[in-house]
Amino acid sequence: MLDAHNITVELGRKRILHGVDFTARPGELTAIVGHNGSGKTTLLRAMTGEIPYRGRIMLDGDDLRALPPALLAERRAVLAQATTLAFPFTVHEVVRLGLTGQSALLPGAETLPERALHRVGLEGFGGRFVQELSGGEQQRVHLARVLVQVWQPVTDGQARWLFLDEPVASLDIGHQLQVMRLAADFARAGGGVIAVMHDLNLTAMFAQSVTLMMGGQVLAAGPVSQVFTSATLSAAYDCDLKVSTPPPGGGVFLLPQAVA
Repeated sequence: MLDAHNITVELGRKRILHGVDFTARPGELTAIVGHNGSGKTTLLRAMTGEIPYRGRIMLDGDDLRALPPALLAERRAVLAQATTLAFPFTVHEVVRLGLTGQSALLPGAETLPERALHRVGLEGFGGRFVQELSGGEQQRVHLARVLVQVWQPVTDGQARWLFLDEPVASLDIGHQLQVMRLAADFARAGGGVIAVMHDLNLTAMFAQSVTLMMGGQVLAAGPVSQVFTSATLSAAYDCDLKVSTPPPGGGVFLLPQAVA
């Protein structure tokens, strides 16, 4: 499991996280939600070792600070909010960057990039330049890359992890569902998934547990049904939110229907 205890992060002179505790388990999709600036991405970046922090983060019993980068890359893959490429790489070249460590040693490893592109709905895109794609297509290219990096959710009895920062932010609703199903499948196969999310409906559909942040602290954590209450969400987002209540006046609204 991933266990973060008393995590404090200061950027410059500003404290972003205030002694946050967080737990995620293999076999589950754990979502981190909250308003803009609540500390979601900062917490994720601390747990992936990208920024300095005070406190303790244990990944399957190992202190995150003690894990060499190469070993850490074999145990977890990270999808950032946005990735900028300075040179004109093709889709296939970017996805192949995920072929590191154990993934590169798997039988049929050379076929993994195309198989990953098929999973994210980009089969046939391998020869195109990433910069020529739409924002949503580029996001799915990088998702294919991280999938290749941790292709097997469990290796030698040890879970591997996906860290996803707003993985569906630039996608249409069909591709949002596709990406969330991929994440749910990875968790069902025994891997761990931690996802920063803005869409509360998708979170409710796919997550097994959720951490709701506010002001750099955890406001509530646990099963979605316990955290997602009208009172708690209204306090977190500073607006009137009603769980499972249609808008007044009989206005049209969309409620995605999908099997997680």
